[in-house]
Amino acid sequence: MQKMGSDDYVIRVCDQPAQVDAAAWDALLARQTHPTPFMRHACLAALHTSGSATPASGWTLRWITLWRGGRLAAACPLYVKDHSYGEYVFDWAWAEAYARHGLEYYPKGVVAVPFTPVPGSRLLADSPQARAALLQALQAEGQRLKLSSLHLLFAADDDLAACETAGLMRRDTVQFHWFNANWPDFDAFLASLTQDKRKKIRQERRKVAEAGVTFRWARGTDIRPADWDFFYRCYERTYREHGNPPYLTPDFFARMARELPQAWLLFVAERDGQPIASSLIAIQDHLTLGNGQKDSKTVPDSPPAVAYGRYWGALERVDCLHFEACYYQPIDWCIAHGVARFEGGAQGEHKMARALLPVQASSAHWLAHPGFADAVDRFLDRERDGVRHYLDELATRSPLRRPG
Repeated sequence: MQKMGSDDYVIRVCDQPAQVDAAAWDALLARQTHPTPFMRHACLAALHTSGSATPASGWTLRWITLWRGGRLAAACPLYVKDHSYGEYVFDWAWAEAYARHGLEYYPKGVVAVPFTPVPGSRLLADSPQARAALLQALQAEGQRLKLSSLHLLFAADDDLAACETAGLMRRDTVQFHWFNANWPDFDAFLASLTQDKRKKIRQERRKVAEAGVTFRWARGTDIRPADWDFFYRCYERTYREHGNPPYLTPDFFARMARELPQAWLLFVAERDGQPIASSLIAIQDHLTLGNGQKDSKTVPDSPPAVAYGRYWGALERVDCLHFEACYYQPIDWCIAHGVARFEGGAQGEHKMARALLPVQASSAHWLAHPGFADAVDRFLDRERDGVRHYLDELATRSPLRRPG
């Protein structure tokens, strides 16, 4: 514990989620411009207590919290890491460059939701001054721990602005999101697309239907324990088919089912009365903000509802089933329920053919070594130019019909 600055903040660094009051953390999150269910205390705590993101898997929790007058004024989820897996902002080349010069890149620090490339608020703060103080405390902790670097991954705009003021370097990447134009149904959405994209989607959906596959969905407490168990079988199978164990343990999802049920929407694909595949979507709306009430005083202006495509798996192979389970079923649900945006996850230019549009997502980085910081800064300048040109090129291939 220490004090800092003229505002007399008390800094506490926590190595267990239980050391931070969940209600205080969530109330602070609800005040941010870009809250997501993944930054809820229950979700972050479940990642730790389930054994998914722990020192044994290379994620050592060092949450930074700032207190003023006994009240939580700012907080962020810092993790000390000895590898770069599960981040989706790739810095392996930086680590290799350090190694070639006989320097240690690990341990490093990341401010992120483990295994989750979803943009959102990272520096939770009750004021711009508190956010700047939190960033100062974060850098001081990085220096105290002799970390090579700090990385704020998939940060919100106000986080990035604070980082730029503090001299951190911005890194841009591209994701693909679907945006709801208040279509009355899926057919109206299809009518907004170019003819070739419209034809392709109809063909893909027809293949799944002709294979005898149907879908059902459930949200929150309506997701049965058997459905959660089946989902994990699918999720684990898909990871192992690619030669990797899954990042998340069964206990993580069990905790989500108990502690944050309304954040989750499950689609189950069935054939001949038997489940064969599933996709799990996260939802951010008034049910997963604040105290769960639409008129909550802690959330005076709830942001539009957002869906996040996260996890999927199948026990049987059906042509185009992945597209149906991970894109078309969620988009159809979002249209029916007035969800403003569906985020399809990291990378994947193929998503444009399913009407997910390219958007810029950014992170902020600090390197302790001055020489490497200068070299990375020059690299990021070139990379940002490349990302801008890439976005311009993608815009010429929009799946949306041109007006007129």
